[in-house]
Amino acid sequence: MDPRTPPFDLRLLRYFVTVAEEMHFGRAAVRLAMTQPPLSQAIRGLEEALGVALFVRTKRSVELTPVGKDLLPEVRRLLASADALRPLAQSLARGEAGVLSLAFVSTADYGLLPALLHAFGARHPGVRLQLTEATSDVQIEELVAGRIDAGLVIPPLPARHAGALSYLPVAREPLVVAMPAATARELGQGEPEWADTGVELTALAGAPLIVFPRRLAPGLYDSIMGCYGAAGLTPRIGQEAIQMQTIVSLVSAGMGVALVPRSLRHLRRTGVVYRPLRAPEDPAMLVETGLVWRAAEVSPVLAGFIDIVRSRAQGAGSV
Repeated sequence: MDPRTPPFDLRLLRYFVTVAEEMHFGRAAVRLAMTQPPLSQAIRGLEEALGVALFVRTKRSVELTPVGKDLLPEVRRLLASADALRPLAQSLARGEAGVLSLAFVSTADYGLLPALLHAFGARHPGVRLQLTEATSDVQIEELVAGRIDAGLVIPPLPARHAGALSYLPVAREPLVVAMPAATARELGQGEPEWADTGVELTALAGAPLIVFPRRLAPGLYDSIMGCYGAAGLTPRIGQEAIQMQTIVSLVSAGMGVALVPRSLRHLRRTGVVYRPLRAPEDPAMLVETGLVWRAAEVSPVLAGFIDIVRSRAQGAGSV
């Protein structure tokens, strides 16, 4: 056997399968468009490389050895996998296959994220998604470390990472009040869980505020404080929590009120009522959500997701 030929040259494995199917070197050679002597020599070389006999040869017949019989299905699987490499590589290059690791803030889970995933899945059904819920600060660190591909965050981005990251604003939405149903009844709001009738923030001045810590979500925190400041109020912080689900659960328990992005009205909790703020909409008090990724690393799969997000950003200014 030529020492330059790898022991498991796929060409030799195809020769083995063909001879095993024909059980005749002459017919196998015809199928392979070659003469019999080189084929016989190639099979002997393969046997030498493997250190086992694959065929029992006589002047009248060719049969597989027990090892050859057991090896045949494994070789067929190996060749099938090899045949699939080219179309797989082309699919990966087109962004039609692969893995997208995406993190998201909890607020995105109730409005923006489902729509993006639906649109992306329809266009790229062969891509496997790895989804992780995390606060914006955690996402940035995971992104810089290369453990996720992109994240849906609430800006601003840390200045120390600004040069390494790209950011695309996707949606902006106003804050609404999440309050206990008992508080809503006292204000004459009553049921249902959501209604367009607004509420004055001054009417809730005495209620404790449940809020994200500023160190984890400065953009969201500042928007909330801006609403109180515009109403001439200084809120009394009752509780801090790092998940929107927890904040709404604390509201359900009657521990205070919260200002949350409007899409959170889809998060149903017994005893929680959502109402818009009865105040002029100030752009500075809108909560923005955007997509962030490493500027220097855009895979075909990520490029496809960015296209979906960009279409959403151009088609809708708010959620």
